[in-house]
Amino acid sequence: MFKTRIFAGAALAIAIIANAAAHAQYTAKEWPDGPMKQRFVSICGGCHDINRVRVGYTPEGWLTVTRMMQNMAAPVPAEEWPAMTEYLIKSFPERARPVAAILPGPAKVNIKMWDVPTLGSRPHDPRAAKDGSIWWTGQLVNKLGRLDPKSGAIKLITSPTPNSRPYGLMIDSKGTPWIAEFGAPKIARIDPQTMQFKEYTLPSPAARPRRLALTDDNTIWYTDFARGYLGRLDVKTGEVKEWPSPSGPKSEPYGIVFTKGALWYAETAAKPNTIVRFDPKTGHFQSWAIPGGGDIVRNMDVTRDGNPVFAGSLTNQVGLVEVAQEHAASTQY
Repeated sequence: MFKTRIFAGAALAIAIIANAAAHAQYTAKEWPDGPMKQRFVSICGGCHDINRVRVGYTPEGWLTVTRMMQNMAAPVPAEEWPAMTEYLIKSFPERARPVAAILPGPAKVNIKMWDVPTLGSRPHDPRAAKDGSIWWTGQLVNKLGRLDPKSGAIKLITSPTPNSRPYGLMIDSKGTPWIAEFGAPKIARIDPQTMQFKEYTLPSPAARPRRLALTDDNTIWYTDFARGYLGRLDVKTGEVKEWPSPSGPKSEPYGIVFTKGALWYAETAAKPNTIVRFDPKTGHFQSWAIPGGGDIVRNMDVTRDGNPVFAGSLTNQVGLVEVAQEHAASTQY
Protein backbone atom coordinates (compact mmCIF):
# COMPACT_ATOMS: atom_id res chain seq x y z
CA MET A 1 0.00 0.00 0.00
CA PHE A 2 2.93 2.30 0.68
CA LYS A 3 4.10 2.09 -2.92
CA THR A 4 0.59 2.57 -4.22
CA ARG A 5 0.27 5.86 -2.31
CA ILE A 6 3.54 7.12 -3.74
CA PHE A 7 2.65 6.43 -7.35
CA ALA A 8 -0.89 7.77 -7.03
CA GLY A 9 0.38 10.96 -5.45
CA ALA A 10 3.16 11.31 -7.94
CA ALA A 11 0.77 10.98 -10.84
CA LEU A 12 -1.21 13.90 -9.50
CA ALA A 13 1.89 15.94 -8.78
CA ILE A 14 3.29 15.85 -12.29
CA ALA A 15 0.12 16.18 -14.34
CA ILE A 16 0.99 19.09 -16.62
CA ILE A 17 -2.29 19.51 -18.40
CA ALA A 18 -3.05 22.90 -16.91
CA ASN A 19 -2.30 26.30 -18.38
CA ALA A 20 0.07 28.39 -16.29
CA ALA A 21 -2.14 31.48 -16.45
CA ALA A 22 -5.07 29.53 -15.06
CA HIS A 23 -3.16 28.96 -11.84
CA ALA A 24 -1.58 32.39 -11.43
CA GLN A 25 -3.92 33.06 -8.52
CA TYR A 26 -2.02 30.55 -6.40
CA THR A 27 1.38 32.21 -6.72
CA ALA A 28 0.41 34.96 -4.29
CA LYS A 29 -0.23 32.53 -1.44
CA GLU A 30 2.16 32.27 1.47
CA TRP A 31 4.38 29.23 1.36
CA PRO A 32 6.96 27.95 3.87
CA ASP A 33 10.20 29.91 3.83
CA GLY A 34 13.33 28.30 2.51
CA PRO A 35 16.10 28.84 -0.04
CA MET A 36 14.00 27.17 -2.77
CA LYS A 37 10.72 28.94 -2.05
CA GLN A 38 10.77 31.23 -5.07
CA ARG A 39 11.94 28.51 -7.42
CA PHE A 40 9.19 26.24 -6.09
CA VAL A 41 6.47 28.86 -6.61
CA SER A 42 7.59 29.88 -10.09
CA ILE A 43 8.33 26.40 -11.48
CA CYS A 44 5.69 24.24 -9.77
CA GLY A 45 3.07 26.97 -9.95
CA GLY A 46 3.71 27.37 -13.65
CA CYS A 47 2.43 23.89 -14.48
CA HIS A 48 0.15 22.72 -11.69
CA ASP A 49 -2.53 23.78 -9.30
CA ILE A 50 0.21 24.40 -6.77
CA ASN A 51 -2.09 23.61 -3.82
CA ARG A 52 -1.73 19.92 -4.66
CA VAL A 53 1.46 19.86 -2.62
CA ARG A 54 -0.52 20.53 0.56
CA VAL A 55 -1.53 16.89 0.80
CA GLY A 56 2.12 16.10 1.53
CA TYR A 57 4.14 12.95 0.99
CA THR A 58 6.64 10.82 2.83
CA PRO A 59 10.33 11.56 2.14
CA GLU A 60 10.37 8.53 -0.14
CA GLY A 61 7.28 9.85 -1.89
CA TRP A 62 8.87 13.24 -2.52
CA LEU A 63 12.00 11.55 -3.88
CA THR A 64 9.79 9.74 -6.39
CA VAL A 65 7.88 12.90 -7.32
CA THR A 66 11.01 14.98 -7.89
CA ARG A 67 12.59 12.22 -9.91
CA MET A 68 9.50 12.11 -12.11
CA MET A 69 9.65 15.88 -12.54
CA GLN A 70 13.28 15.57 -13.62
CA ASN A 71 12.24 12.95 -16.17
CA MET A 72 9.66 15.46 -17.44
CA ALA A 73 12.47 18.02 -17.87
CA ALA A 74 11.06 20.47 -15.33
CA PRO A 75 13.18 23.65 -15.68
CA VAL A 76 15.19 23.32 -12.47
CA PRO A 77 19.01 23.32 -12.77
CA ALA A 78 20.48 19.91 -11.99
CA GLU A 79 22.50 21.25 -9.07
CA GLU A 80 19.34 22.64 -7.42
CA TRP A 81 17.32 19.42 -7.32
CA PRO A 82 18.74 18.23 -3.97
CA ALA A 83 17.78 21.55 -2.37
CA MET A 84 14.35 21.47 -4.02
CA THR A 85 13.75 17.94 -2.75
CA GLU A 86 14.85 18.93 0.76
CA TYR A 87 12.51 21.94 0.69
CA LEU A 88 9.54 19.80 -0.32
CA ILE A 89 10.27 17.09 2.26
CA LYS A 90 10.62 19.65 5.06
CA SER A 91 7.75 21.92 4.02
CA PHE A 92 5.11 19.39 3.03
CA PRO A 93 5.28 16.22 5.14
CA GLU A 94 2.62 13.61 4.69
CA ARG A 95 -0.61 14.58 6.38
CA ALA A 96 -2.57 12.24 8.59
CA ARG A 97 -4.59 9.78 6.57
CA PRO A 98 -7.30 7.29 7.46
CA VAL A 99 -6.05 4.01 8.85
CA ALA A 100 -6.64 1.26 6.32
CA ALA A 101 -9.51 -1.11 7.12
CA ILE A 102 -8.27 -4.70 6.76
CA LEU A 103 -11.32 -6.96 6.78
CA PRO A 104 -11.29 -10.77 7.12
CA GLY A 105 -13.28 -13.01 4.82
CA PRO A 106 -13.35 -16.32 2.98
CA ALA A 107 -11.28 -15.31 -0.07
CA LYS A 108 -7.58 -16.14 -0.06
CA VAL A 109 -5.24 -13.86 -1.99
CA ASN A 110 -1.53 -13.19 -2.26
CA ILE A 111 -0.57 -9.68 -3.36
CA LYS A 112 2.85 -9.41 -4.95
CA MET A 113 4.73 -6.25 -5.83
CA TRP A 114 7.85 -5.69 -7.91
CA ASP A 115 9.97 -2.54 -8.08
CA VAL A 116 10.52 -1.39 -11.65
CA PRO A 117 14.17 -0.65 -12.44
CA THR A 118 14.02 3.01 -13.47
CA LEU A 119 13.27 5.63 -10.81
CA GLY A 120 10.46 8.04 -11.60
CA SER A 121 9.44 6.17 -14.76
CA ARG A 122 5.72 6.61 -14.01
CA PRO A 123 4.50 3.09 -14.80
CA HIS A 124 1.41 3.64 -16.91
CA ASP A 125 -0.97 1.20 -18.62
CA PRO A 126 -0.46 -2.39 -17.34
CA ARG A 127 -1.55 -5.30 -19.51
CA ALA A 128 -1.59 -9.02 -18.76
CA ALA A 129 -0.57 -11.27 -21.67
CA LYS A 130 -1.88 -14.76 -22.30
CA ASP A 131 1.53 -16.27 -21.45
CA GLY A 132 1.25 -14.91 -17.91
CA SER A 133 3.65 -11.99 -18.37
CA ILE A 134 2.76 -8.43 -17.38
CA TRP A 135 3.67 -5.50 -19.64
CA TRP A 136 3.67 -1.83 -18.75
CA THR A 137 4.68 1.51 -20.25
CA GLY A 138 7.26 3.66 -18.44
CA GLN A 139 5.86 6.91 -19.74
CA LEU A 140 8.51 9.34 -18.52
CA VAL A 141 11.61 7.37 -19.50
CA ASN A 142 10.65 6.08 -22.97
CA LYS A 143 10.64 2.45 -21.90
CA LEU A 144 8.41 -0.59 -22.15
CA GLY A 145 8.72 -3.27 -19.48
CA ARG A 146 7.93 -6.99 -19.30
CA LEU A 147 7.62 -8.84 -15.99
CA ASP A 148 7.62 -12.62 -15.54
CA PRO A 149 5.66 -13.11 -12.29
CA LYS A 150 6.98 -16.73 -11.89
CA SER A 151 10.66 -15.71 -11.29
CA GLY A 152 10.34 -11.92 -10.98
CA ALA A 153 12.52 -11.38 -14.06
CA ILE A 154 12.10 -7.95 -15.66
CA LYS A 155 13.11 -6.92 -19.15
CA LEU A 156 13.17 -3.32 -20.34
CA ILE A 157 13.08 -1.99 -23.88
CA THR A 158 13.99 1.60 -24.68
CA SER A 159 12.08 3.38 -27.38
CA PRO A 160 14.44 4.37 -30.20
CA THR A 161 12.69 7.76 -30.42
CA PRO A 162 13.77 10.22 -27.68
CA ASN A 163 10.94 11.64 -25.58
CA SER A 164 8.38 9.40 -27.27
CA ARG A 165 6.46 9.02 -23.98
CA PRO A 166 4.98 5.50 -24.34
CA TYR A 167 1.34 5.75 -23.28
CA GLY A 168 -1.63 3.58 -24.32
CA LEU A 169 -0.80 -0.14 -24.39
CA MET A 170 -2.73 -3.05 -25.91
CA ILE A 171 -1.85 -6.70 -26.50
CA ASP A 172 -3.28 -8.34 -29.60
CA SER A 173 -4.63 -11.88 -29.94
CA LYS A 174 -1.16 -13.15 -30.88
CA GLY A 175 0.39 -11.78 -27.69
CA THR A 176 2.11 -8.85 -29.36
CA PRO A 177 2.19 -5.58 -27.36
CA TRP A 178 1.32 -2.35 -29.20
CA ILE A 179 1.93 1.10 -27.76
CA ALA A 180 0.92 4.64 -28.60
CA GLU A 181 3.92 6.96 -28.45
CA PHE A 182 2.28 10.10 -27.14
CA GLY A 183 5.42 12.21 -27.47
CA ALA A 184 5.92 11.31 -31.12
CA PRO A 185 3.85 10.70 -34.25
CA LYS A 186 4.35 6.95 -33.91
CA ILE A 187 2.80 3.65 -32.94
CA ALA A 188 5.09 0.78 -32.04
CA ARG A 189 5.00 -2.96 -31.57
CA ILE A 190 7.33 -5.25 -29.65
CA ASP A 191 8.16 -8.80 -30.62
CA PRO A 192 7.62 -10.69 -27.33
CA GLN A 193 10.18 -13.33 -28.32
CA THR A 194 13.07 -11.17 -29.54
CA MET A 195 12.05 -7.97 -27.70
CA GLN A 196 12.69 -6.04 -30.91
CA PHE A 197 11.03 -2.63 -31.16
CA LYS A 198 9.34 -1.66 -34.44
CA GLU A 199 7.86 1.80 -34.98
CA TYR A 200 5.23 2.92 -37.49
CA THR A 201 5.44 6.63 -38.28
CA LEU A 202 2.08 8.33 -38.78
CA PRO A 203 1.62 10.63 -41.79
CA SER A 204 1.46 13.91 -39.86
CA PRO A 205 4.49 15.03 -37.79
CA ALA A 206 1.99 16.73 -35.45
CA ALA A 207 0.15 13.49 -34.64
CA ARG A 208 0.05 12.48 -30.98
CA PRO A 209 -1.65 9.09 -30.55
CA ARG A 210 -2.85 8.53 -27.01
CA ARG A 211 -5.03 5.41 -26.77
CA LEU A 212 -5.34 2.29 -28.91
CA ALA A 213 -8.11 -0.14 -29.79
CA LEU A 214 -7.88 -3.51 -31.55
CA THR A 215 -10.48 -4.91 -33.92
CA ASP A 216 -11.12 -8.63 -34.20
CA ASP A 217 -8.52 -8.99 -36.95
CA ASN A 218 -5.87 -7.12 -34.89
CA THR A 219 -6.06 -3.92 -36.93
CA ILE A 220 -4.85 -1.00 -34.80
CA TRP A 221 -7.06 2.06 -34.28
CA TYR A 222 -5.91 5.15 -32.43
CA THR A 223 -7.13 8.52 -31.22
CA ASP A 224 -4.93 11.43 -32.29
CA PHE A 225 -5.30 13.69 -29.27
CA ALA A 226 -3.37 16.64 -30.68
CA ARG A 227 -5.01 16.90 -34.11
CA GLY A 228 -8.55 15.67 -33.48
CA TYR A 229 -8.48 12.56 -35.65
CA LEU A 230 -9.44 8.90 -35.51
CA GLY A 231 -6.83 6.75 -37.24
CA ARG A 232 -6.36 3.21 -38.49
CA LEU A 233 -3.04 1.39 -38.92
CA ASP A 234 -3.03 -1.69 -41.14
CA VAL A 235 -0.31 -3.75 -39.49
CA LYS A 236 0.12 -5.95 -42.57
CA THR A 237 0.89 -3.13 -44.99
CA GLY A 238 1.77 -0.23 -42.68
CA GLU A 239 -0.91 1.86 -44.40
CA VAL A 240 -2.51 4.58 -42.28
CA LYS A 241 -5.92 6.13 -42.87
CA GLU A 242 -7.42 8.94 -40.81
CA TRP A 243 -10.82 10.57 -40.30
CA PRO A 244 -11.43 14.03 -38.74
CA SER A 245 -13.30 13.72 -35.45
CA PRO A 246 -16.79 15.28 -35.59
CA SER A 247 -16.08 18.14 -33.16
CA GLY A 248 -13.02 19.34 -35.01
CA PRO A 249 -9.23 19.59 -34.69
CA LYS A 250 -9.32 20.69 -31.05
CA SER A 251 -11.74 18.02 -29.84
CA GLU A 252 -8.95 15.94 -28.20
CA PRO A 253 -10.10 12.34 -28.78
CA TYR A 254 -8.89 10.12 -25.93
CA GLY A 255 -10.39 6.88 -24.52
CA ILE A 256 -11.38 4.35 -27.20
CA VAL A 257 -12.71 0.79 -27.50
CA PHE A 258 -13.91 -1.53 -30.24
CA THR A 259 -17.20 -3.32 -29.62
CA LYS A 260 -20.38 -4.31 -31.44
CA GLY A 261 -18.67 -3.88 -34.80
CA ALA A 262 -17.73 -0.23 -34.26
CA LEU A 263 -15.17 2.10 -32.70
CA TRP A 264 -16.40 4.05 -29.68
CA TYR A 265 -14.37 6.92 -28.28
CA ALA A 266 -14.65 10.16 -26.31
CA GLU A 267 -13.94 13.73 -27.40
CA THR A 268 -12.52 15.29 -24.24
CA ALA A 269 -12.22 18.96 -25.22
CA ALA A 270 -15.66 19.32 -26.79
CA LYS A 271 -18.14 20.90 -24.38
CA PRO A 272 -19.82 18.77 -23.26
CA ASN A 273 -17.62 15.76 -23.91
CA THR A 274 -19.09 13.38 -26.44
CA ILE A 275 -19.26 9.66 -27.05
CA VAL A 276 -18.55 9.02 -30.73
CA ARG A 277 -19.41 5.88 -32.70
CA PHE A 278 -17.60 5.16 -35.96
CA ASP A 279 -18.67 2.41 -38.32
CA PRO A 280 -15.51 1.15 -40.07
CA LYS A 281 -17.55 -0.41 -42.86
CA THR A 282 -19.46 2.70 -43.90
CA GLY A 283 -17.17 5.43 -42.54
CA HIS A 284 -20.19 6.95 -40.78
CA PHE A 285 -19.91 8.88 -37.50
CA GLN A 286 -22.60 9.29 -34.85
CA SER A 287 -22.16 11.10 -31.54
CA TRP A 288 -23.94 11.85 -28.26
CA ALA A 289 -23.35 14.42 -25.51
CA ILE A 290 -22.25 12.90 -22.21
CA PRO A 291 -24.71 13.90 -19.45
CA GLY A 292 -22.99 16.06 -16.85
CA GLY A 293 -20.21 17.09 -19.21
CA GLY A 294 -18.04 14.00 -19.01
CA ASP A 295 -14.68 15.77 -18.37
CA ILE A 296 -12.26 14.00 -18.96
CA VAL A 297 -12.70 10.48 -20.39
CA ARG A 298 -9.15 9.15 -20.36
CA ASN A 299 -9.90 5.48 -20.84
CA MET A 300 -12.74 3.13 -21.74
CA ASP A 301 -13.59 -0.54 -21.39
CA VAL A 302 -16.32 -2.96 -22.49
CA THR A 303 -18.83 -4.93 -20.43
CA ARG A 304 -19.34 -8.67 -20.89
CA ASP A 305 -22.36 -7.96 -23.07
CA GLY A 306 -20.42 -5.52 -25.24
CA ASN A 307 -21.45 -2.10 -23.94
CA PRO A 308 -18.82 0.65 -23.61
CA VAL A 309 -18.00 1.98 -20.13
CA PHE A 310 -16.01 5.08 -19.25
CA ALA A 311 -14.93 7.36 -16.41
CA GLY A 312 -15.11 11.15 -16.22
CA SER A 313 -12.06 12.20 -14.20
CA LEU A 314 -13.13 15.77 -13.44
CA THR A 315 -16.84 15.12 -12.95
CA ASN A 316 -16.14 12.24 -10.54
CA GLN A 317 -18.42 9.92 -12.49
CA VAL A 318 -18.41 6.61 -14.30
CA GLY A 319 -20.69 5.92 -17.23
CA LEU A 320 -22.23 3.10 -19.23
CA VAL A 321 -23.29 3.34 -22.87
CA GLU A 322 -26.26 1.00 -23.28
CA VAL A 323 -26.45 0.22 -26.97
CA ALA A 324 -30.12 -0.42 -27.67
CA GLN A 325 -29.63 -1.91 -31.10
CA GLU A 326 -26.54 -3.70 -32.24
CA HIS A 327 -25.50 -2.33 -35.59
CA ALA A 328 -24.17 -4.88 -38.02
CA ALA A 329 -20.73 -3.76 -39.11
CA SER A 330 -18.07 -5.75 -40.86
CA THR A 331 -14.43 -5.42 -39.91
CA GLN A 332 -13.36 -6.08 -43.48
CA TYR A 333 -12.31 -2.61 -44.61
